[in-house]
Amino acid sequence: MSLPRVRTRMRYILLCTLLLVLASAATFGLTTTHQQKAHAASVIKIMPLGDSITGSPGCWRAVLWNNLQNTGYTNINFVGTLNNSTACGVAFDGDNEGHGGYLATNIANQNLLPGWLSATNPDIVMMHLGTNDVWNNIAPTTILAAFNTLVNQMRANNSHMRILVAQITPMNPSGCSACAQRVINFNAAIPGWASSKSTSQSPIVVVDQWTGYNDSTDTIDGVHPNSSGNNKIASKWYPPLTNQINSINSGGGNPTPTPTPSGGGGTYYKIVNRNSGLALDISGASKTNGGVAIQWPYSGGYNQQWKEVAVNGGYKLVNRNSGLLLDDPNSSKTAGTQLDQWNDSNANNQWWNLVSAGNGYYFIVNQSSGLYADVSGQSTANGASVLEWTRTGNNNQQWQLVQV
Repeated sequence: MSLPRVRTRMRYILLCTLLLVLASAATFGLTTTHQQKAHAASVIKIMPLGDSITGSPGCWRAVLWNNLQNTGYTNINFVGTLNNSTACGVAFDGDNEGHGGYLATNIANQNLLPGWLSATNPDIVMMHLGTNDVWNNIAPTTILAAFNTLVNQMRANNSHMRILVAQITPMNPSGCSACAQRVINFNAAIPGWASSKSTSQSPIVVVDQWTGYNDSTDTIDGVHPNSSGNNKIASKWYPPLTNQINSINSGGGNPTPTPTPSGGGGTYYKIVNRNSGLALDISGASKTNGGVAIQWPYSGGYNQQWKEVAVNGGYKLVNRNSGLLLDDPNSSKTAGTQLDQWNDSNANNQWWNLVSAGNGYYFIVNQSSGLYADVSGQSTANGASVLEWTRTGNNNQQWQLVQV
């Protein structure tokens, strides 16, 4: 084989040198831009923490993961020391801390959580725990004492940990006729505990996984979810989880509209639909329970003005004219139900999450149903009903809050 000519070799060496210099210069020149992009796209780590409902196989995680991906939440990573990403028939991030048969009290007493946290360092924890404790007839006060330990350990790992705590799904297993009522008793104690333990730096948000879930039709055995149950669990996690993701992405604390809501002070807003440009209105300026929500041109009337009162990571929306709250009637959870106003019942069918839709607009999501405030049929007509509907992402589900 003949050797290359000297001139050819010299050209090759010069070319390689030139490419190296250009590559170095490009790397140097783009370092800041690359770092900025990496920061902007920083990954949010989410730990699903629980027992077999979360991990064996816990296919609600697959539903939730794909719902998040399909709606633009792609800078996320489910984390955990366990993985079952092939167990649900669809591709998803299967990392989790769903330990079958585990009790919250045992996890706390055996000091198991710190090791899981140090291995994964989550930003958000979604916790559905207590089912096995209830099954073993452990008192709610004892379970919540274990929750205190777990929350303290989470905050020791990350002082800004955001914690979503489920009111657990109903159960009626064979051989435990008392379990159904025990779940009710335990769930009733969770909101008060969460309120006393939550902080602005590390909020605890209660997620109602009990309401609307049927232990006969949504489980395979009175405890573990079937496909219907998985869909319901995922839909309940989605609004509060995306609320926290949006908050982290924005670099702030608990997510709030612009301008910042008063949290119970004297500031009122008109709530304007992006599609129609019309305002959220209580029909006929009604001051009675059941007055229905419609859209109407903004006239400055008090029935078109709303105050926000912070609750459970979201808001009550209080009508200035009536003093009543925007309400999902009878905790309907049925797409197409027209929203109304009602006395404050301190229930999550009157609590709303504000989820950023971008450009100053928000989705208004009911904490009980997981459904979205929606102008019926994408209407632009005066008097069109404002109802709740499954997420479409369309402009008739997007709202702007404008201080009045």
